[in-house]
Amino acid sequence: MTTSDSGKDITLRIAQNPEADELLSRSPLAALVGMLLDQQVPMEWAFTGPYTLAERMGSDDLDAGRIAAYDPDAFTELFTTKPALHRYPGSMAQRVQQLCQFLVAEYDGDASAVWRDAATGDELLERLNALPGFGTQKARIFLALLGKQFGVRPKGWREAAGPYGEAGSHRSVADITGPESLSEVRAYKQEAKAAAKAAKTKTTAKTTAKTTAKTTKTAKSAKKPGG
Repeated sequence: MTTSDSGKDITLRIAQNPEADELLSRSPLAALVGMLLDQQVPMEWAFTGPYTLAERMGSDDLDAGRIAAYDPDAFTELFTTKPALHRYPGSMAQRVQQLCQFLVAEYDGDASAVWRDAATGDELLERLNALPGFGTQKARIFLALLGKQFGVRPKGWREAAGPYGEAGSHRSVADITGPESLSEVRAYKQEAKAAAKAAKTKTTAKTTAKTTAKTTKTAKSAKKPGG
């Protein structure tokens, strides 16, 4: 992944750490692992994880076959050793190992094979969605990252990525190219979270009001003669 499909050099600025971003730029597996770790922790922490993991394994890259065959307890220890690789190091260690085992079984351990010959965006989305730990949203975000920053653009890739594929958006890690865009993406996420919380509160209030009204009506009916 040192160069994109268009032949241009790839330089990611997601982890905001030169060494970690260099690994993400050249290692398909590191990029997948970073995306897998990107939940319930800051994006920089998640995408620095592959570099830290490689260091702890005494290597300059990640190898799916080696991770797949690693002793589970020892692999978990690589995640839990302070500073931990994630807020939930135990469960994430298991997920990373499951991802690598899947890649070995389905793609001979070659992470880039997941997208290399995908003919359409929908096909690529289906492949990404099949990866352990990748739900639809995560798959769409990674598809957008591949299209926007790695030059992996099968027909219909923007449509398959949904809103994350929109040009000029600042919705996800796919749009991070430096500190400024990181701040814009973080602001968008905070706004979306606040909006979702407000909508939930509004729904809860409506439900409570309906329940109260129904209870009051029932109580009044019970007091009527013959009620």
